[in-house]
Amino acid sequence: MSDKRRNEGRKGPPPLNQTRLEELALAYVARFATTQAKLRLYLQRKTRERGWDGDSEDGRDGERSGAGEASGALEELVGRYAEKGYVDDAAWAKMKAGSLLRRGYGARRVGEALGQAGVNEDLRAEQRPGLGEQRRAALVLARRRRFGPFAVQCGESEVDPKLHDKQLAAMLRAGHPLDIARRIVESDDADALEEWGESEFGDD
Repeated sequence: MSDKRRNEGRKGPPPLNQTRLEELALAYVARFATTQAKLRLYLQRKTRERGWDGDSEDGRDGERSGAGEASGALEELVGRYAEKGYVDDAAWAKMKAGSLLRRGYGARRVGEALGQAGVNEDLRAEQRPGLGEQRRAALVLARRRRFGPFAVQCGESEVDPKLHDKQLAAMLRAGHPLDIARRIVESDDADALEEWGESEFGDD
């Protein structure tokens, strides 16, 4: 049975067609900054939920034709929105990477988040933070969680060495590389760490 026949008499929103698909897409990109992949997944889900009101004939061939028609309409729409700049993967990747770094996440978590959003490998590589950015992001997390010397700076007693492994694990989960995490957790000089965080070179 075709999507159109299957949805006849059903209460709720009508099956999608080109016009309704466009309306959904416009509302989505107006509300959310997004990527082509995320827009595509959203529209695919809506098409599955509501069906497609195409011109296909009944029967299995009709169902395949209707599904193909819906897929073609969806791909055309996503491509057109990308050309018009309604969806900009590069701009979204830059915004998302910056937000995660400011929240204290590391390069690995940034790359994972961009990959999950469907950002291609080239754009992910462009947004990979430099060494200084990685250090500063790690320091954001350390200050907030009072890791290493920041516990002492906040008026707390010196961090128990037994807690170093837990702090180190937390930084690794946040996506920071081992050398940066260890440098922070094992440090006893917050001022020296701040200077180190501003350096873009080596282990200075």
